[in-house]
Amino acid sequence: MDDVAEAIADPVRRAILELLHTGGSAPAGQVASAIGARFEISRPAVSRHLRVLRECGLVHDTLEGRRRVYSLDPTRLGELSGWLARFTAPPIWQQRMDALETEVYRTRRDRLRNPPIGEERTA
Repeated sequence: MDDVAEAIADPVRRAILELLHTGGSAPAGQVASAIGARFEISRPAVSRHLRVLRECGLVHDTLEGRRRVYSLDPTRLGELSGWLARFTAPPIWQQRMDALETEVYRTRRDRLRNPPIGEERTA
């Protein structure tokens, strides 16, 4: 998980991941052109960023003739995502309060639809 967090800490690598996520698989040259223009970095520098992403398992490459085509592999993000979710999930008491609120509204709705015998509907 640490290598994934370290890899996505760099804005160039995040941009590469976004590019592959939105555009699908892309040859290394196309990635280098798009990212190089956006960040004004050289093709060898983009290649090094792709290598870091490949080594931590966030992207996979395949050879198609003489071209190396990169594709996103988001499975390694799952572990990091689960770890982060612990900090963003509502506390258990919040879930219970939400459940109580739902029950209160449901009870009110049911009483308005089917008042107890001897009471009239109000609404």
